[in-house]
Amino acid sequence: MKISYNWLKQFLKTKWTAEETEVLLTDLGLEVEGITNFESIKGGLEGIVVGHVESCEPHPNADRLKITKVNIGKEQLLSIVCGAPNVAAGQNVPVATIGTTLYDDKGQPWPIKKGKIRGEVSEGMICAEDEIGIGKSHEGIMVLGENLIPGTPLNQVFSVERDQVFEIGLTPNRADAMSHWGVARDLRAGLIQNEISIPLDTPSISSFHVDNRSLRVSISVKQPELAPRYCGVSISGLEVKDSPDWLKNRLKAIGINSKNNVVDATNYVLHELGQPLHAFDLDKVKNNKIEVKTLKTGTKFITLDGVERELHADDLMICDAEKPLCIAGVFGGEGSGVTTSTTDIFLESAYFNPVSIRKTAKRHGLNTDASFRFERGIDPNITEFALKRAVILIQEIAGGVVSSDIDDFYPKKIEDFQVFLTFDKINQLIGQEIDTGVIKTILTSLDIKVNNVSESGLGLTIPAYRVDVQREVDVIEEILRVYGYNNIESDSKFNVSVANSSIYEDYKIQNRIADQLVSQGFFEIMSNSLTTKAYVDLLEDLKQEHNVDILNALSNDLGVMRQSMLFSGLESVSYNINRKKTDLKFFEFGKTYHKVEGEFQEFKHLSLFMTGSKTPESWTNPQQKTNFFGLKAYLERIFEKLGLTNLEYQSENSDSISEGLSGQLNSKTLVDFGRVKSKILDYFDIEQEVLFADINWNNVLDAIQKKQLKVDEIPRFPSTQRDFALLLDQAVKFDDLKNLAFKTDKKILKNVDLFDVYEGDKLPEQKKSYALRFKFMDEKKTLTDKQVDKVMQKLQNQFETKFGATLR
Repeated sequence: MKISYNWLKQFLKTKWTAEETEVLLTDLGLEVEGITNFESIKGGLEGIVVGHVESCEPHPNADRLKITKVNIGKEQLLSIVCGAPNVAAGQNVPVATIGTTLYDDKGQPWPIKKGKIRGEVSEGMICAEDEIGIGKSHEGIMVLGENLIPGTPLNQVFSVERDQVFEIGLTPNRADAMSHWGVARDLRAGLIQNEISIPLDTPSISSFHVDNRSLRVSISVKQPELAPRYCGVSISGLEVKDSPDWLKNRLKAIGINSKNNVVDATNYVLHELGQPLHAFDLDKVKNNKIEVKTLKTGTKFITLDGVERELHADDLMICDAEKPLCIAGVFGGEGSGVTTSTTDIFLESAYFNPVSIRKTAKRHGLNTDASFRFERGIDPNITEFALKRAVILIQEIAGGVVSSDIDDFYPKKIEDFQVFLTFDKINQLIGQEIDTGVIKTILTSLDIKVNNVSESGLGLTIPAYRVDVQREVDVIEEILRVYGYNNIESDSKFNVSVANSSIYEDYKIQNRIADQLVSQGFFEIMSNSLTTKAYVDLLEDLKQEHNVDILNALSNDLGVMRQSMLFSGLESVSYNINRKKTDLKFFEFGKTYHKVEGEFQEFKHLSLFMTGSKTPESWTNPQQKTNFFGLKAYLERIFEKLGLTNLEYQSENSDSISEGLSGQLNSKTLVDFGRVKSKILDYFDIEQEVLFADINWNNVLDAIQKKQLKVDEIPRFPSTQRDFALLLDQAVKFDDLKNLAFKTDKKILKNVDLFDVYEGDKLPEQKKSYALRFKFMDEKKTLTDKQVDKVMQKLQNQFETKFGATLR
């Protein structure tokens, strides 16, 4: 939220600098994230002076250029080449001198330098309106008044407003501070605590009066629970045109573009007092009748942005006798807005139900300045005050007369909150006793009325606009933020308790595995658990009825909770590939969400994604693509780190994975992995192979808890290795050979590795070659060659008998 310091000082005549005010606002809980300087004319016209054209001659080398001699109040005239058709001797003109910086329409700097144009020296620039930011015309140079003295700085001829703008990171609970008036109220309380008492100047509405009653508009509120208060008044005979400069500058400082004087006036009051307003062209309101009601679901309505929207039965609408005009508190309609042809308006000021506005805004994906305030809760007691303030301002800048009484629908007054504040509770929560007089002063400065004082506490009335202060603890928080967190003394002694936690805590195991993956070149990603419904249709394994839908989704792309980790990861892969990052290794800890037979379920996962090259290409390191076996190696290192070995792998071909494996332990699936199918990659516009692993983290945690730790002594005797090169049928798997080897010998055979696979035209058809390495060791003595040879012979016989293998 942007707050203009000049605007703020209209309410509080403080002499503090913006930097001092920034510190106090942050201490009060309105954190100032930065201060920016504002100039109504970018550059402040610095370096631009009044020049008098003494002579103007044709350029000898260009038909459309002229050489001028310009007096800027110095002894020597400037020679300036100018291409404007209207430049002539005797004119006073704006001259940008050498070293001046001008700015184009996009705000980009443009320095003025001495140079030559078609062979003639040019010592500056005679400027048009748009080149110095005073106007938009570029038809020729700007001609100034005749009475100006050459050399006069142009910022003395045209007023340049300078301001400092606070960027406040407003927390959602501070609805009361969503305006300059609201911030000024808080600032006043902070100044009082600093022993500086400055009155808060409230805008005057004493000049408001009804001129006639010729344009009364009938107001009917059909759903008072959605519109507890609704005010309106008619103004006739006004002139819609550009706003005066002071109003444009106020709005421009906080980032709002000027529309016309009527719309700008409503925007001004919105940011001044925090009360949204809306002006309707009365010529477009049928029968001068306003109805506040809901319409049938499916009703079509075109908003100001030209988008046709389908209304919901819960959307509150502002209608005339025949049609909807505006989505209440959110967005105006295309046909009812104020234009330059408007002469009569109906001005609306209302308090709408915050929950209703929030749901409507989210339902239609709209976020306006008005909805931002309505859905957080505005002050219901300034509705009429703000309306009168806006009427006075509109009459000041657009003319017109008030042509009706103010019609104020307010059947049930929104009451202030009653809270009893106990002194014991204050001391207990703050940890320090604060003087009762200080507490009363702080509460009074916050417009909180102290009704009665007793030995135990205070009876308080909280104004209705403080929707975040309804409990005793809320009041204590208000006292503390104004008193100052920094003024609370802290003990020199701190007590720390250390909780006993298991080594199997989920977060500890996650950190251990994350550290390992990062050390192996992986990057951790954190994706949104909200996703689009369309992803479910990509896989037959996922069902639409299992979706966990979001009731008030921000958009269709964030309408459901994810059922799979695959798609959010592929979004990240696609995003990086599109930005020329093609070698990727990602991992993510996350959850999937399912609705099965009316019950909600959550499952934890660890997902891995690999694509592109293993390592960067160099002359010492030929480029190699990531492959299935590389992913399997990373997974085995993960399970080895967790102490989960001897996984059994089975073929896994699903809708998402091709040529995949499923790793199981004790009949529970721990991981599924393989290549992502091309049809899914095509959906994400990914043209390169992507490997994906989905680890069921819940099953992993269960397996770890049941794992019995066994500690073995470090072997005292050496191991030995032997190799076999076997010619086998294509159907034989390494796991089959490994399992048979351990069945053949369980005493000295410790490990079996596959270190080479060959399939080529030099082998018989349907054959392949496996190179196996066997590791032997006896924990009680040193092995002899005879013992090892004996086992190797048994292994050879078994491989030949069971699988028809032959030695190569």
